[in-house]
Amino acid sequence: MKLFMFMSNAKDMNLLEHTLLNIQSINTDSGREAGKRFKEFAIPQGSLGRLEELATFYASVRGIPGREIRHKVVFVMAGDHGVAEEGVSSFPQEVTCQMVKNFLSGGAAINVLAHHAGARVVVVDCGVAGPVESAIVHGATAGLKIKKIGHGTGNIAHGPAMTRKEAIKALEVGIETLEEELERGDVELVATGDMGIANTTPSTAILVSITGVGVEEVVGRGTGIGSDGLARKAEVVKRAIEVNRPDPQDPLDVLAKTGGYEIGAIAGLCLGASRHRLPVLLDGFISTAGALLACALEPKVRGYLMASHLSAERGHALMLQKLGLKPILDLDMRLGEGTGAVLAMPLVEASVKLLLEMATFSQAGVSRADGRGGS
Repeated sequence: MKLFMFMSNAKDMNLLEHTLLNIQSINTDSGREAGKRFKEFAIPQGSLGRLEELATFYASVRGIPGREIRHKVVFVMAGDHGVAEEGVSSFPQEVTCQMVKNFLSGGAAINVLAHHAGARVVVVDCGVAGPVESAIVHGATAGLKIKKIGHGTGNIAHGPAMTRKEAIKALEVGIETLEEELERGDVELVATGDMGIANTTPSTAILVSITGVGVEEVVGRGTGIGSDGLARKAEVVKRAIEVNRPDPQDPLDVLAKTGGYEIGAIAGLCLGASRHRLPVLLDGFISTAGALLACALEPKVRGYLMASHLSAERGHALMLQKLGLKPILDLDMRLGEGTGAVLAMPLVEASVKLLLEMATFSQAGVSRADGRGGS
């Protein structure tokens, strides 16, 4: 979508506009260098399956690297949602702030898995209702950035989640966060993560708004709500669409009326990473809702995205279908936090190592399938 079609106030759009205007298209393996390498390696052609695809994707975004991937970051965007008061989650809203503290102290699943993958964890307060400053702990194992846009969004069942200006700010928080991390040092692989009680509800509303799919087809159980809660959640999403009437042709309108601060920041992170030619491993349902918005703002972003896994959340498969992404893993997960994304990181790393380190037929002295000698 062209920038001028949704800009409401150019002076508020400097960072966002600059980012959008500097995102380049990805031409998969444009020089065919990765493809040529795999054809020369001493293996049956295509025998590495999707590992070859992952390495080719990475090389298309970054160029053939000179060394293995070393600098990986997972960004956990946190925010609260006014719609939580509708009873759409099995957990109370204060859990968002409590989990931020857990991230910082290193006790959450994302900390364990990120440590396993060798990835740095960056937690961003985009709009947590509670005082995140009090969650800062001594000896924190994860970095914290406080970029609070508001103390939770509005209740989308009764009105918009945020103003259009706040929606722009949410996108820019994601861009700023990425650029600050680049200033800190090298970043070679980005993963998205989220934390926000009730955030599957706005994510579902975003999916419905953008695709026009029926609510009943995609509404899921989120934190594990029962049948009554699921029916209530479906009604809340329907009400949010009816009350706010988001414009599917205007992704900023969809974000402002039905989204969340952390979802907007994830969208901004996707935009910022694309601007700097960084590959992005998407986590699950909430992260992919952010990616849908980013791709609606600038379709070229699609070329920078990988789907780490298929979430058990009901609407995720449709989101990935809409984006044309095939998940790397399918582990029946629905935790969020970035857990699926960091689990996929070692596979991307392994694929790049294969591209860099495997011996060719000639180097290994192995004959080809056509009988030509290997030496």
